[in-house]
Amino acid sequence: MAEREDRLDGAEGVAPCGRRFPEELLSGYLDGALTQSEDQRVRLHLEDCAACRVLYDELKTLRETTMKTRFVLPADDQWDERPRSALSRLFRGTGWTLTVAWLVAVALFAAWQLATGPESAVEKLAIFAGVSAVAVLFLSVLIDRLRVLPGDRYRRVKK
Repeated sequence: MAEREDRLDGAEGVAPCGRRFPEELLSGYLDGALTQSEDQRVRLHLEDCAACRVLYDELKTLRETTMKTRFVLPADDQWDERPRSALSRLFRGTGWTLTVAWLVAVALFAAWQLATGPESAVEKLAIFAGVSAVAVLFLSVLIDRLRVLPGDRYRRVKK
């Protein structure tokens, strides 16, 4: 950003800009995604500000170049993220099983330590409340995700 400002400040007599709106509005202006008042604000500013016109022209050129770029679709086997061999599937399954078993063991050990530890009742309550809060938030996200899953239009997208 600073490099571009330095270049604009010294290039072809372009004065530095004192715009009073975020630079992102220039992209929105280019895309036609601004409200009427924002659009007018940017358009009027571009009429008066050479530095922003240079920046806008750069963004416009970048957008045009990007739109002309052809996306090469990868082969189907490059999209597949599943393990490719039986040994890899075995290791992945074993890894997940061990990870879940470890998490359960750590949770049980932590609960046992909390129950039998020397912490005061207030400390135990604070720890239990914090863990419970995280668990409830996780469950709420899981429930929402499971609720929208049947209608998810991207669920069966392969690529």
